[in-house]
Amino acid sequence: MNQQNKTYKVLGIMSGTSLDGIDLCLAEFKLFEDKLDYSILVTETHNYSVEWENNLRNIEAKSAVNLAKLDFKYGKHLGTIASKFLLKNDQNADLIASHGHTIFHQIEKGFTYQLGHGASITAESEITCVSDFRSLDVALGGQGAPLVPFGDEKLFSSYDACVNLGGIANLSFKKNNERLAFDVCACNMVLNYFMNKFRQVKFDLDGEFSNSGHLIPALYNDLNDLEFFNSSGPKSLGKEWVFEKIIPLMEKREETLSDVLFTFTKHIAFQIANTLKSNNISKNILFTGGGSKNKFLIKLLKEEGLEFELPNETIIDFKEALIFAFLGLNRFLGKINTLKSVTGATRNSCGGNIYLP
Repeated sequence: MNQQNKTYKVLGIMSGTSLDGIDLCLAEFKLFEDKLDYSILVTETHNYSVEWENNLRNIEAKSAVNLAKLDFKYGKHLGTIASKFLLKNDQNADLIASHGHTIFHQIEKGFTYQLGHGASITAESEITCVSDFRSLDVALGGQGAPLVPFGDEKLFSSYDACVNLGGIANLSFKKNNERLAFDVCACNMVLNYFMNKFRQVKFDLDGEFSNSGHLIPALYNDLNDLEFFNSSGPKSLGKEWVFEKIIPLMEKREETLSDVLFTFTKHIAFQIANTLKSNNISKNILFTGGGSKNKFLIKLLKEEGLEFELPNETIIDFKEALIFAFLGLNRFLGKINTLKSVTGATRNSCGGNIYLP
């Protein structure tokens, strides 16, 4: 890639904690001194096979040897998917930016780990790859998350707040000329887990099953009383916390599954609305991520008094992949792509490892 060239094609690859597929977003960025223009060229969601879904769902319980093997194998898988995606759409990319799939996120112990080795992606695709975006920030004392707010600041600054309804719900907004962001609560990860385990489907289409239930006040109060919700940002959530704190609360209930999921969806809406309104934000909000297609959740968010219009489906589905493409470009150019105001690190940083073909 010629760094003097002001136009770059970057393929962003994102796999969320909800295991609903691999998002690919090829974007073109045009840099003109202090100005930035971007356009989304082509997108796709690659669904996981049952084998890959099982591999990723259970890998944290396997041995270190199995983890290391799968790291390279998954990286090769991503490289293959990227190559086929570009070939099918008659496109090329100057750079691949891969978030990887989060396996561990234990900030209290000082580490985070995203599967999908960048070296394998580059070897398979023969394209420069940026990966492992979070580790430097964690080494600098930060949460390593969320990273998307840097893109919110640069690409979606017209909104008062940006909320991603993914496996984990997170948000970002500007306050006193500083971008703030943090994880709010578990979201699709929990809903999908219960639908998969007890209904043998990947997700609750439109939230219809959850909407058929009723509120369980005791569970609703227990969820909202968890210590995490009383602490201020920067803060982040991982799969480990969800399965330690959230899942047991819900699995022990004797009420129907629809009642349990109704209550959890109500909890999501309350936590998001409460967080936004406590920062004097109730309108001009951008909602994206898979949860934006959950009509029941969207209805509850509006009942909480939030005013918003949903963007087009491409932005809903691929905003995170787009932003990781942007983060990867900034890393390649040696520019800051991680904000200390968001993560709590000792300084802003330029995170990610670069692998050249």
